[in-house]
Amino acid sequence: MIPLSQGPVPATADAVLVGGGINGLATAYELARRGLKNIVVIEQNYIGSGSTGRCGGGIRQQWTTAENIRLAQESVALYEKMSAELGYQVFFRQGGYLMITESEADLPALREAVALQNRCSVPTEFLQPAECLKIVPELDVSRLKGATFCPRDGTAYPFAVVWGYARACHRLGVKIFIRTAVRDILSDDGRVLGVETDRGRISAPVVVNCAGPWARHLAAKVGVELPNRQERHEIMVSESLKPFLDPMVISITNGIYFSQSLRGEIVGGIGDPHEPHWQDPADFDTRSQLRFAVRFARALIQLYPRAAEVRLMRQWAGLYDVTPDHRPILGGVPGLGGYYHICGFSGHGFMLGPVTGRRMAAQITTGHPDEIINSLSLSRFENGDLQTDAFVVG
Repeated sequence: MIPLSQGPVPATADAVLVGGGINGLATAYELARRGLKNIVVIEQNYIGSGSTGRCGGGIRQQWTTAENIRLAQESVALYEKMSAELGYQVFFRQGGYLMITESEADLPALREAVALQNRCSVPTEFLQPAECLKIVPELDVSRLKGATFCPRDGTAYPFAVVWGYARACHRLGVKIFIRTAVRDILSDDGRVLGVETDRGRISAPVVVNCAGPWARHLAAKVGVELPNRQERHEIMVSESLKPFLDPMVISITNGIYFSQSLRGEIVGGIGDPHEPHWQDPADFDTRSQLRFAVRFARALIQLYPRAAEVRLMRQWAGLYDVTPDHRPILGGVPGLGGYYHICGFSGHGFMLGPVTGRRMAAQITTGHPDEIINSLSLSRFENGDLQTDAFVVG
């Protein structure tokens, strides 16, 4: 059971984090580990109800920008010890990531990515199509042109991760309020003063916007304009099968990805370029669609013919919080002391959340600059310092 706070919100706090997903809870936990005593997490629905609880659980280090690779490396190291650290089983397993392509044109980028990852000490290797069969024996490789594989990539169970963080937060004195909406962020004279919720006002010198798809709307309340937009993405789960698939398989050709959970289900999704984009929360639509089910089933069977015999059991939709360069927006805002945001992960917040929380908590408590956080600040969009990652799929 997750221990939650009851009754009115406290009148004061040392820090308020808005959002009860991986980013809000990991940052709250890391702040508490560093000695901050009076921390409050506000969640408008239930723990993990936003993007975290709707993701596929993948955690990979195969990226094409150094910042994402370094963040992912550190995050994998945290996931490897997470169950022991949090005292809660998060079901992290390292079956690897097999990234495939059906296009010759992608091969130079794949080889360059492997070289960059190897320089960063990520043990990725380039594979010829036939070599993929050593990893996924029943994969149809007839259309494949090449692939990359990193054995240290993996998956974890998203709800177990946020539940583990929530329990660890509680042990460190963090107060978590669910079913509580933030109506406003209070500020004056260039500093945040706290938040106004539907259960009362909290005065606080630090407010961290970890609201995922709602981050843009929340930032606007203090005059901060985020360039984020929201995209609907769907996932489908099959019936349980005997274990047959160790890695996450992901195609940079059509965006399909799939893995097998510890309970035996095939879990996967596929991107759809025809999905609408939103910026206003009033427009958000997370209803499931038959179109997705058909597209995913066809693409899955094409890659893994055995799947034609499998029953698909359920599906759901969530939102990617997407930035123009598909990299997160981290850190504070000049001229508004005490305000920070952790958002814009473009569908990859679960895999990067633990290390982001750790780095952000260190910066908030010490004031020391962090080179990666600085490189991912909001100001890069004004400066034109954009480095779009080539492997944003799903």
